Amino acid sequence: MVTKILELIEEYNTIIIHRHVRPDPDAYGSQSGLAEIIKASYPGKTVFTVGKDEETLVYLKKMDDIPDEAFMGALAIVCDTANTERICDSRYKMGDKLIKIDHHPNEDAYGDLIWVDTDASSTSEMIYELYLSGKDRGLMMTDEAARLLFAGIVGDTGRFLYPSTTEKTFAYAGELIHYQFSRTELYDKMYELDANIIKLNGYILQNFEMLDYGVASVVLKRELLEEFNAKPSEASLLVSTLGSVKGIKAWVFFIEEEDQIRVRLRSKGPVINGVARKFDGGGHPLAAGASIYSWKEKDAVLAELNKVCRTE
Repeated sequence: MVTKILELIEEYNTIIIHRHVRPDPDAYGSQSGLAEIIKASYPGKTVFTVGKDEETLVYLKKMDDIPDEAFMGALAIVCDTANTERICDSRYKMGDKLIKIDHHPNEDAYGDLIWVDTDASSTSEMIYELYLSGKDRGLMMTDEAARLLFAGIVGDTGRFLYPSTTEKTFAYAGELIHYQFSRTELYDKMYELDANIIKLNGYILQNFEMLDYGVASVVLKRELLEEFNAKPSEASLLVSTLGSVKGIKAWVFFIEEEDQIRVRLRSKGPVINGVARKFDGGGHPLAAGASIYSWKEKDAVLAELNKVCRTE
């Protein structure tokens, strides 16, 4: 499959790369890292990265603003996106061919070519593997591509703490740090938080609710976010904060947005992506997301999470 992907990249002069809505560092890193590799390797090709900019991640890359006409006869590649509903910029359908590169469970097998590796720590790790496979064909790594891929790997492994981190992950990260970029500067931008978000984190640690069977929950309504001058996307950065609490098996953040309530699920062992799928979502076995549309549905989410944790 990797060889077929490389052949298709070689074939097209215009390549447009997408990722998922509400992006994280791996979405940005895999999308933009792949773009940088292709640009360096094939200077004659036109390569775009598209999608709505996430202001907390613009230090990684700013997206391109392109007209519909750019998609005519182009190759579209979607990185780090499990299902079509989550692809940012629906114009991916206008391309000539479509490639899916992802490390989430392949429940929506879209695309003309599909490369899914659920054992990979991140899609950024997969893009580095694509580079290694294509070195003999002329693929080139750059300092900027290395910075982006390293950020994606760090982000999706929780700084190499999550169980998805493997020997391969460490090996690839070890190779990427030989390129010229500042890890200190990158870490600062990834993990430094404004004072108001630190205070919101303090609120979370003081007010999370411990339930039965090792389940914990956090409720962040719009009024509370406004009190802390915090955006829902900023609140989502704090989801892992309960991971160090002894006795918790799995936890959920309910974060109210304008049109929905985002459900952020995390686990130390019980598989929780099945819970997410029941509420218009999905994800990894230990990290998933979903959506509900009224606070009445919150108890149903907690009941499903209780079922999962009760049997563990």
